[in-house]
Amino acid sequence: MNKFLFAILFSVISTAALAQVRPNKQIFRSSSSDTLSYLNPKEYIVGGITVTGTVHLDKEVLLQISKVTKGDKLLLPGEASSTIVKNLYKENLFDDVQLYVTKINLDTVYLEIAIKELPRLSNLRLTGIRKSEIEDLNKKLDDKGKIVNTNLLSRTTATIKRYFNEKGFYNATVTIKQRPDPGDANSLILDVVINKGRKVMINSVTFEGNKDFSQGALRGYLSKTRTRKFYNLFGSKKFKEDKYLEDKQTLIEKMQEKGYRDAALISDTVTKHDYQTVDVKIKILEGHKYYFGDIKWSGNAKYNNDLLDRVLRIKKGDVFSEEMLSKRLSGGGPGGDDVSSLYLNDGYLTYNADPVQTRLHNDTVDLDIRIFEGPQYTINRVTVKGNDVTNDKVVIRELQTLPGQKFNKALLVESTRVIGQLGNFDDQKTDPRPVNINPQDGTVDLIYNVVEKPSDQVELSGGFGGGQFVGTLGLTFNNFAIKNLFHLKDYKPLPKGDGEKLSLRGQSSGRSYQNYSFTFSEPWLGGKRPIFFSVSAYTQLSSTGQYYAKTDPNYNNLRINGVGVTLGKRLKWPDNHFQLNYSLNVDHYNLDNYPGYLFSNGTSYNIKLTQELSRNALDGSPIFPTGGSNIKFTVQGTPPYSLFNNINYKLPPPQEQLYHFVEYYKVKFDAQWFIPLPAKFVLMTQARFGFLGEYNSVVPGSPFERFKLGGDGMQSYQFLQGSDIIGLRGYENFSIVPVGARFTASNNPGSTIYDKYTIEVRHPVITSQSATIFLLAFAEGGNVWDKFSQFNPYNVRRSTGIGARIFLPIFGLLGLDYGYGYDPIPGIPSANKGQFSFSISQSLSGGFN
Repeated sequence: MNKFLFAILFSVISTAALAQVRPNKQIFRSSSSDTLSYLNPKEYIVGGITVTGTVHLDKEVLLQISKVTKGDKLLLPGEASSTIVKNLYKENLFDDVQLYVTKINLDTVYLEIAIKELPRLSNLRLTGIRKSEIEDLNKKLDDKGKIVNTNLLSRTTATIKRYFNEKGFYNATVTIKQRPDPGDANSLILDVVINKGRKVMINSVTFEGNKDFSQGALRGYLSKTRTRKFYNLFGSKKFKEDKYLEDKQTLIEKMQEKGYRDAALISDTVTKHDYQTVDVKIKILEGHKYYFGDIKWSGNAKYNNDLLDRVLRIKKGDVFSEEMLSKRLSGGGPGGDDVSSLYLNDGYLTYNADPVQTRLHNDTVDLDIRIFEGPQYTINRVTVKGNDVTNDKVVIRELQTLPGQKFNKALLVESTRVIGQLGNFDDQKTDPRPVNINPQDGTVDLIYNVVEKPSDQVELSGGFGGGQFVGTLGLTFNNFAIKNLFHLKDYKPLPKGDGEKLSLRGQSSGRSYQNYSFTFSEPWLGGKRPIFFSVSAYTQLSSTGQYYAKTDPNYNNLRINGVGVTLGKRLKWPDNHFQLNYSLNVDHYNLDNYPGYLFSNGTSYNIKLTQELSRNALDGSPIFPTGGSNIKFTVQGTPPYSLFNNINYKLPPPQEQLYHFVEYYKVKFDAQWFIPLPAKFVLMTQARFGFLGEYNSVVPGSPFERFKLGGDGMQSYQFLQGSDIIGLRGYENFSIVPVGARFTASNNPGSTIYDKYTIEVRHPVITSQSATIFLLAFAEGGNVWDKFSQFNPYNVRRSTGIGARIFLPIFGLLGLDYGYGYDPIPGIPSANKGQFSFSISQSLSGGFN
């Protein structure tokens, strides 16, 4: 049979196919049976199908989309042809689709689907916004290589607008222009011009349907949707859609907490007030106010009803609140004073309580609280995961959940807190999990999932003071392993993993000042008990004079050498937060014409024994505690040499004898309390006191261990070993002197009594593994005295101010404060007023520096 070639184009628009001759083909009309007739459609069998024009798409997939296969029967011309084209067009992948008949052989037809693909996206160029915003949007708009169609354009516009809506730019506009990619004929570049406009503020928030709740009370529940009023100090005044959605949910929850269990949001509208502001209108249904009725317990065998009633603390007639009921039954608060804690702290791991509302009459809800106690569980195995650097024993030895003990939720929480206090792990990511719960034998395994964080620190700083530049280099390794010091294979890059601490620090301004110190501490001496051991040594040189020679009238020289050892033990009574440490230190002073002490020439020894009782029960990170307390009480003293050295102090001996062995006793108290406040704020309060006393009234007071108050509190190059430096922001360093004193900050020898009180409100900006930043506002006061007869704890030098703290794992804690001192210091007119204070490597909780 002759081979005939027919070219027919079927339009999508028309339901009847339109015959079209392909430009490069000929139509043979030898008989009517070989020609398609619109007046006489005929059923054909599809003998074959080809697809042409593809670039990226798979031909087999396109045949499946067309829903026509070899062997199908088609009525041609007819609806079947247009259906094939429509099936392909609706995928939104093609710029053009044509269907051709390439050959007819008796009742067999051969088809060709000719397509033209839509272009692909080769580049998306965003303009009109900041670089950081472009980077954020590029992560969200990862559409490179995708087909440029109406869906992609709509999705791009919606994503950009949603991104800026969340940031308060409610009037953002997006203009997209397409242009060919000169490097690829089937690709497009999209130029996206963004005008985010100005942030939209909230002009008003009003409510409808409220009777018992005032407008102000309801607005107070919307903590993240605040009107633009001067008295709204906290909470955003910008309209952010995601925050608004959260607030609507919170609104209903707060109403239900007040007993309105049927409270619901009927409708809400956000309308433009003007170009920069919107009005929010919310219609609510309050419903009736409900109260608790009779409360019945069932299923409880371990604890009787009276005890459960006392723990629940809900009585008949109390305002009904499902949230409060849930908290009292299932916990959620840090106090552990709920029914679930009662069971979970006694091994009932699978405890469950189901409060069923058995009766609703008028405004009263009766409850049947159905308890499932389950078996008591014993801890089988305890493991740690995620500690890539720290050895297992360092973590496990701190845990209070040990194999063989009954499961205890309180001890699990406490163990998690202690892991965070180690400083080697991200406390926000520590996740204890009970696994392998076996009800048959009543055992459970515990896994503590931890995430290591950088704990070593480098202090590299420099500054000007006293007319000279002082450089500081300090290295602190907080997870050291001294036993591997000579095992090179364990260097990562130093031996790590045993939880020991090694600190090396040096300061120098050349020959005029040098200070070098070394400290090593082991929290578990011997590895079996929590016995703290520490050894330290330091040397300091301070010298002035033009040529550093004794012939110079300005010459002075101070050399201090010291060593110390500390032993401590963790106590179990009154609770396991207590620590008792004993320290023995020997300091040797050599003064040559050196000012700043009660004598300027000679050699002196300070041999002191210190006992420190402390209780650390801080919650959260040691860098940014969110609750708890930290208290220290310290007693320090030297031997009472005056009892046996045969020196007649009534006849003043030479200075060399008077201060050769100094004697004194010293008492210090330091306490901090952290209280969580709403909106992530934390209140820190602190009280400090110190007293330096004498054994014998005829023996002059000690020239060392005195208190110097004022300034940033940094133990910088100005710090002389043997003085306690206490910061008081808003005043110059060491500028707080007793009333009537005749010395200034530069020659202040220190005082024997001090007190200080601090209140800080802190708010976190960033709390992550890589950095912690928080802002603070403070008010503090302190003063010094030389006699108890003059001591008045309420007579303090006052200051207020603001500041910021930045903690970087490698550098430690950096601080910058601005304080204003309200009380002038006689004889030092520049001591108060506005003062900037910079601190580095201070105590993490901000208290013991």
